[in-house]
Amino acid sequence: MVFFSYDVFEELFLSAKEKETMVNLFATIGGELENNIDRFSQDVLVSQIALLLNYSSRFYNRQFITRKNINHEIISRLDRLLEDYFTEHHGVKSGLPSVKYVADKLSLSQRYLSDMLRSLTGLNTQQYLQDKLVEQSKKMLSSTSLSVAEVAYQLGFEHPQSFSKLFKIKTGSSPLAFRHSFDP
Repeated sequence: MVFFSYDVFEELFLSAKEKETMVNLFATIGGELENNIDRFSQDVLVSQIALLLNYSSRFYNRQFITRKNINHEIISRLDRLLEDYFTEHHGVKSGLPSVKYVADKLSLSQRYLSDMLRSLTGLNTQQYLQDKLVEQSKKMLSSTSLSVAEVAYQLGFEHPQSFSKLFKIKTGSSPLAFRHSFDP
């Protein structure tokens, strides 16, 4: 139940019917705790708690589907944040944009952001950031005369070899080979 590590403002959004289901489960658990203890008490309590957690998971995952407009806005804000990060050359000063950095800037917990992105894009936050880094590096390699090392440093990589390795993994070619594909 990873959602227990979220911030307070990332609470579970429930419909009236879902809220009723949860309240009834709590009432059932409370009633069981008030009953006399017998040899089935523990099994019944564990089953009710498991049911409560299963419903929590269901409702939690459902909210990524029903709140798509809000979540797409978060992705748009994330994309603008990264675009500004690259345009303003923050990588040179601060290094690569981290999951913590973008989550903090978006006022979300790291876990919630990753779950939301995974639900909508199939990628966690780290993978999403890597894809955006490669996308930005492609723009830079195809439209500037910066060396591969300069592109790496501008993006925030400490070592150009790390950049080249990520680029090759994500694209199947080296940054230099990618650049040469634009030569006549």
